[in-house]
Amino acid sequence: MKSIMNESKRKVLFVCTGNTCRSQMAEGLLRDLAGNRYIVCSAGVKPEQVVNPFAVRVMKENSIDISGQQPKGVDQFQGMDDLSFVILVCDYARNVCSSDWPELDANHRIFWSVSDPADAVGSEEEILAVYRNTRDVLKKRITGWLKDRDT
Repeated sequence: MKSIMNESKRKVLFVCTGNTCRSQMAEGLLRDLAGNRYIVCSAGVKPEQVVNPFAVRVMKENSIDISGQQPKGVDQFQGMDDLSFVILVCDYARNVCSSDWPELDANHRIFWSVSDPADAVGSEEEILAVYRNTRDVLKKRITGWLKDRDT
């Protein structure tokens, strides 16, 4: 099996559909909240070309810069023997990847159903409100997840 890195830190992979919003925000949030305790990556089942500018914008509001991150395909992470956690943040990823990473038990292959902010419509401010909500939902989930790891 291939390895993402040779370090002993636990590796976390966030997965969503396009790897442009939810998983990218989750990657940035976990890096920010956990410091250097984890190696954090994100990927998409159907990766798009660029990280969504609204996602970048609302993360910057929390002083987290994800503008340098790039969408990646989930296939480049399948079969890795050193992933500690895979967190699927959307229903589509759960359906498509439900049998991936069979070496991970239910405590290490986690599902959070988070609405896709890319589906938001309305004025710019209304769309930003949806992205902020997604960011805040992910932050709450990640904060709780970290507390569970620390106990």
